[in-house]
Amino acid sequence: MSVMKIESDSVMYPQLALLIDGKWHTGGGREEQTVINPATCAVAGVLPLASMADVDQAADAADRAFTLWRAETALTRARVLLRVAEFLRRDAKTIARALTIDQGKPLHEAEAEVFASADIFEWSAEEGKRVYGRIVPSRFGLADQYVFREPVGPVAAFSPWNFPLLLASRKIATALAAGCTIVIKPPEETPGALVALGKICGEAGLTPGALNILFGNPADVSERLIKNPLIKKVSFTGSVPVGRCLAALAGTEMKKITLELGGHSPVIIMPDVDVTKVAELSVAAKFRNAGQICFAPSRFIVHQDSYEVFGAAFAARASALRVGNGLNDGTQMGPLANERRVAAMQKMTDDARTRGGRIICGGEPVRTTQAGYFWSPTIIADVPNEADLMVREPFGPIAPITSFQHLEDAVERANAVEYGLGSYAFTNCATAARYIQRHIQAGSLSINTFALSPPELPFAGVKQSGLGVEMGIEGLAEHFNTKSVIWADMN
Repeated sequence: MSVMKIESDSVMYPQLALLIDGKWHTGGGREEQTVINPATCAVAGVLPLASMADVDQAADAADRAFTLWRAETALTRARVLLRVAEFLRRDAKTIARALTIDQGKPLHEAEAEVFASADIFEWSAEEGKRVYGRIVPSRFGLADQYVFREPVGPVAAFSPWNFPLLLASRKIATALAAGCTIVIKPPEETPGALVALGKICGEAGLTPGALNILFGNPADVSERLIKNPLIKKVSFTGSVPVGRCLAALAGTEMKKITLELGGHSPVIIMPDVDVTKVAELSVAAKFRNAGQICFAPSRFIVHQDSYEVFGAAFAARASALRVGNGLNDGTQMGPLANERRVAAMQKMTDDARTRGGRIICGGEPVRTTQAGYFWSPTIIADVPNEADLMVREPFGPIAPITSFQHLEDAVERANAVEYGLGSYAFTNCATAARYIQRHIQAGSLSINTFALSPPELPFAGVKQSGLGVEMGIEGLAEHFNTKSVIWADMN
């Protein structure tokens, strides 16, 4: 697919650069990479890529800044993070435009991502003031026993392209709230919002070097950072294969690691709910961000009594979605991130059709008058359990639906994949809800809602969906070392 330069796409787009030790770095002989708008194939900007010397300098800067940042009071750190939240909200429309140019999502979704990111900084600022130790009654005479939490040190973080600002904000805000510093490598495909965030952090008064932003070859940067002895913790959001590699590397270096590795979230729909209402909610949740969400509802397991009605309502609403450039008014679903995602959608659709799946909506690329990576909202009924679409994360706007008779069978099928991140259920029966809650194998369960995980709740996966926790007090706790102290009286 040809790439054309459309200058109007770059209006209000930030100047791309690396942030190292409080200073912005552009060319300087570095390799460069173009950033492409997936809706138009226009070049939005040119991104400098970090050298290995840049990586080392960023780690050194984070280590030096750690001494200063951890020495600040929790209240002082909180005030900085609250200013970051304030400035994100102030600049929401400008940052949202950069997000849409980079990633493709409609402007209203991009703006919602900016505000959600601000909420993360705000919550982290407040919770960072509530990191408590303990006094433990001593079994020894004339002695006291204490438990302290100490920030682990500089963090190496890696965030993905589907929610460029939100998922990076989770890592940055939590690390900073804990008193840690951070070197983050966001995705090269979607750098604009992170450059904007870096500038906001500087404006908010963040200690220079406490946040360093690098773009570069993912394999080279990750290995160099994780092996650097100054880095004490690793945080990664991305694919299972890459997560396994980073976990092995961090294990060799004996470093703490948090991994969020995607999912294939089941939706169990019982016959005692209004399935047309569930279909309406499902369209909004499934096709948000063109389905490119790790915890998006992606396998619809519907009771046989409601199966046909749900499928028809789901397809009718999905086929009515307006697909197009996220910068255009009225767009409800934007493009996929790149041409590889379009090919993946075609392959999964063909496989499901070959195995007996019945396409009731979409099933093909969207034909537009402009270049871009568009796929139609697709719903496939009667998808057998062995189809790729049922066992592999689609990460796109394709929804398989299948029927069940007994709840036990539905839960068994929901658990029959290697992932365990999100899960959903719709029922007005307390007995059924309790059964699902007790038996579903997932890090999170939403009942009668597709509500997103807020900052105050932990976000974690089981099975191949990850290690450790992000957000909530549990995610904050992963940024500390625990120290026990026994203090005896010598008199």
